[in-house]
Amino acid sequence: MEKLPKINVIYEDNHLLVVEKPANTPVQKDSSNDIDMLTILKNYRKEKENKMGDAYIGLVHRLDRPVAGIMVFAKTSKAASRLSDEIRQNKFHKTYLAVVSHTPSPKGIFEDYLIKDEKTNTSRVTTKEQGKYSKLEYEVLNSKDNMSLVKVNLITGRSHQIRVQFSSRGFPLIGDSKYGSNPQNINIALFAQSITFLHPTTKEELKLYFDAIKDYSVKQEIKRLNALMKKEIDPLEQAKLAEKIRKLRIGE
Repeated sequence: MEKLPKINVIYEDNHLLVVEKPANTPVQKDSSNDIDMLTILKNYRKEKENKMGDAYIGLVHRLDRPVAGIMVFAKTSKAASRLSDEIRQNKFHKTYLAVVSHTPSPKGIFEDYLIKDEKTNTSRVTTKEQGKYSKLEYEVLNSKDNMSLVKVNLITGRSHQIRVQFSSRGFPLIGDSKYGSNPQNINIALFAQSITFLHPTTKEELKLYFDAIKDYSVKQEIKRLNALMKKEIDPLEQAKLAEKIRKLRIGE
C-alpha cells in the first residue's frame, strides 16, 4: 500500500476531525488519481482506532485543490448532517488570508453574481438573472512591493469566489494560474485561516484557527535551506544548515 502523508490534526473528538489541508491536495478523488484528503483521513482513523473495515469520514465543505488551510470533517453521519445544515443556514463562518496583486482600498465589501462553467471548471461574474449572489468582506493587513496581504471574511461560499471577486477588480491572487498569471510557478497565496461553527452535538461555539502565514513561511524557509545545503560543499556549513532546518521543523 502507498505510504500516505502525515496529517496535521488541529482538533479532534468523537464527532469531528479538523485538519490542515496541504496545498495541491484534492479533497476527494479526482481524475488525477492523486492521494486525496478523504483517503488520508480514513486511513488515519483506521490506524489510530485499529479499525478493520472502512472508516467513516464525512465531507461537509470544500477547499480548492491548490489552496491550503483548515478543514472540518465529520466522523459520524449525524455530525455530517448537522454541519451541512449549519452551512445551509449560513452559520458556518470562514476567514482566509490571501496575497493579492496591487493594493485595494483598506477595507471593503465585494458583492457579485457568479456563474460556474462546469466544462472549464472556472467561474465568472455575471448578471443577477444568471448567477448566484456572492459576498465577501476584506481588510488589507499589509502592503509591500505592489502586493497586499488581505484578511477575507467569506459570507457566501461559491466556487472560486475569493479568486474571481478579487481578480475581476484587478487584484488577482499571487500564484493563481487560473485567474491571473503565475510566471514563477508558485503555490497560490490563499489560506483558510479559521472556521467558526456550532459543535454538532454539544452546540458549543468552536472557533478553530490555523496560523497559515507562519506555516507557509516556515515551509518556504526549509525549502530554501534544503536547496542551499545541496549546493554547499563545506561539511561544517552543511552541518549548520542542517541544524537550522531541524529547529524550524520542531518549532524552536
